[in-house]
Amino acid sequence: MNETVKNLTTRKSCSEFKPEHITREELDEIIAAGLNAPSGMNMQDPIIIATQDDETAAKLSALNAEAAKASLAKVNPEAAANFPSDPFYGSRDVIAVVCKKAPTAVYDGSLVMGNLLNAAWSMGIDSRWIHRCKEVFASDEGKAILAKLGITEEVEGIGFCVLGHAKTEKPKTEIKPDRVYYI
Repeated sequence: MNETVKNLTTRKSCSEFKPEHITREELDEIIAAGLNAPSGMNMQDPIIIATQDDETAAKLSALNAEAAKASLAKVNPEAAANFPSDPFYGSRDVIAVVCKKAPTAVYDGSLVMGNLLNAAWSMGIDSRWIHRCKEVFASDEGKAILAKLGITEEVEGIGFCVLGHAKTEKPKTEIKPDRVYYI
C-alpha cells in the first residue's frame, strides 16, 4: 500500500496525551503541511495560531470547556454539568485554525485541519480535532487573544488541532460499512 494512503487509513484520534511537548521542529513541519492545504481559488485565507505555552493552552482549553458547557446546557443540562474540565485531553501543543470570512472559509479551514492531523500521524505524533473554535474566538477573551496577535479582521474559528503523544494506545475505530456507492 502507498505510504500516504497507509497513513490516511490508519490515523486515529488520541483521547489522553502525555504531558511532554512535541519539538518545535515537529510543530513547524506539521504547520507547513497545514499551510499547503488547497483553498478555494487559492486564496489561502486560513490562519494558523500555534502555541506550546502551557498557560495559553490551558486558557484555550478552559474557554473551549466554557463554550461546550454553555451549548450543552441548552439541550442537556446534566451533560453540561459533567463535561470534562479539559476538552484538550491534556495536550499542551495546540494549533487553532481560523479563517477570514469568505464563502469557502469552513471548507478551506477544514482542509488545513485535515492536513495538520494527517501530517502529525505520519510523523508518529498523535492528535485530535476539537470543535468550538468558532465559539472561543467569537468570545471577548478569544477576540482579545486575536487582537494581541495583530489579527484585527473578522475571522471564523474552524477547529483546534491538539497534538502530543498518547498515554495509552487505543484501537482504531471500525469504519462504518455501506457508505460508498458506485454508479
